[in-house]
Amino acid sequence: MIETLGVPATAERRRLAGVALHTVDAGPADGPLVVLLHGFPEFWWGWRRQIPALAGAGLRVLAPDQRGYGLSDKPIGVAAYNLDVLAQDVVGLIESSGRASARLVGHDWGGLVAWWVATRHPERVERLVVLNAPHPAVIGAYARSHPSQARKSSYVGFFQLPWLPEWALRRNGYAALRRALRASSRRGTFSDGDLAAYERAWREPGALTGMLNWYRALPRRPRVADARVAAPTLLIWGERDRVLERGLGEASLALCAAGRAVWLDASHWVHLEEAEAVNRAMTEFLA
Repeated sequence: MIETLGVPATAERRRLAGVALHTVDAGPADGPLVVLLHGFPEFWWGWRRQIPALAGAGLRVLAPDQRGYGLSDKPIGVAAYNLDVLAQDVVGLIESSGRASARLVGHDWGGLVAWWVATRHPERVERLVVLNAPHPAVIGAYARSHPSQARKSSYVGFFQLPWLPEWALRRNGYAALRRALRASSRRGTFSDGDLAAYERAWREPGALTGMLNWYRALPRRPRVADARVAAPTLLIWGERDRVLERGLGEASLALCAAGRAVWLDASHWVHLEEAEAVNRAMTEFLA
């Protein structure tokens, strides 16, 4: 049991094809399956304000530490973090739950993976919710035509360098990551206890390199001839995001056959800052 969530929840390691992922499960076993995909530099704990609400709405919630993060395996090599590989992890999680399909929710990098699963494996996705994350197919073209976005994304190039990002992020007790979370969020979003929990995850052997390899694999991302998304899609976007412009969300939504957006007065961490509004929108859409 994970008492800090306030709802009955269990943790386990699920053995998938070539990787074992740590997951947290909550909600009725026979409820519709919802898979929550966190982003950088979080782990499953990033969904601490959504899991109780979704489980309480009758949904079966599955929140993994994605590969490279937290207590999950951290394969060696950049190729292990290709988008197709990350998407296959999600398919494996769905199958390990005894389901053929699920409802996906993703934030930040988890949102990119959710978009990709919906594009590459449409039969696996019943409904899709993405929070402050662009579809991988729109990133390059949007940045090229919007210099302001290209400037905001410059840190990605640094994260793709060998060894130097690990050194920079690890020094002084992970001070850079702590500062980044608090500087990019509304005051009070990340408590000292939250940051301590994140730091424990960052300190897991191989975690920093695994987390950064998601960025290093980005230039090698697969191309698709048709990036459209068939699943009903809800885009939730904090408009005060300092790194991702609203236009990225609009361009992503244009790829959806049936999509709509909820724009909120929040930062990149919309699911933590406006948890009540996010939970209400998500449960109405998913349950």
